[in-house]
Amino acid sequence: MDVLTILQVVTTETTEMTSTGTKEEPFISLVMKGGWVMIPILILSIVAVYIFFERYFAIKKAQHVDMNFMNRIRDYIMDGKIDAANSLCQSTSNPVARMIEKGISRVGRPLNDVTAAIENVGRLEIYKLEKGLPTLATVSGGAPMIGFLGTVIGMVQAFMEMSNSGNNINVDQLSTGIYTALITTVAGLIVGIIAFFAYNILVAKVEKVVNNLEASTTEFMDLLNEPVK
Repeated sequence: MDVLTILQVVTTETTEMTSTGTKEEPFISLVMKGGWVMIPILILSIVAVYIFFERYFAIKKAQHVDMNFMNRIRDYIMDGKIDAANSLCQSTSNPVARMIEKGISRVGRPLNDVTAAIENVGRLEIYKLEKGLPTLATVSGGAPMIGFLGTVIGMVQAFMEMSNSGNNINVDQLSTGIYTALITTVAGLIVGIIAFFAYNILVAKVEKVVNNLEASTTEFMDLLNEPVK
């Protein structure tokens, strides 16, 4: 008897929708049916977008290095123009220049001290570039979990409506819980996937900067090890 009742309700709803036409839900209205769980998901999406673009342009700026920079540094040092080399570093705003500037300030000391000073600056520069990446990684894992939480809440609401309705099951009463269950899951997964790819894109770009820093450090140390002509 219960199954027949449900079938009758569904048949009636289908007949009404067919006769009146399918109604398209506005996007905002559809999102709002996800309930309060959509609020933290929306906040996480805004945070992820901000971090990605802010870090993307910062890292892109750090990647830009003048190809003739190290050649000019070599010429200045070989000619004994330490002040000119230092001024060139100060007028160049990128991690490589700041590392070389620290190395130039240590010229005359043991090479181990010069290397240690450069590496310390390099670690600080990398730390600056990676600012915000842990938060982005947290968003990529946290957004789907919040979405699944919304799914559980929505299913609980749906079953509560079924329990309270008894034999008088109404599809409209169940739709709210089902909307919450499905919309929050989709929203959480979308934000999580986008944040995951954004995180890996930024990590790959940081790795390129690290490789440039290591290459520049090696070139500078080789320059200091060259015999004076």
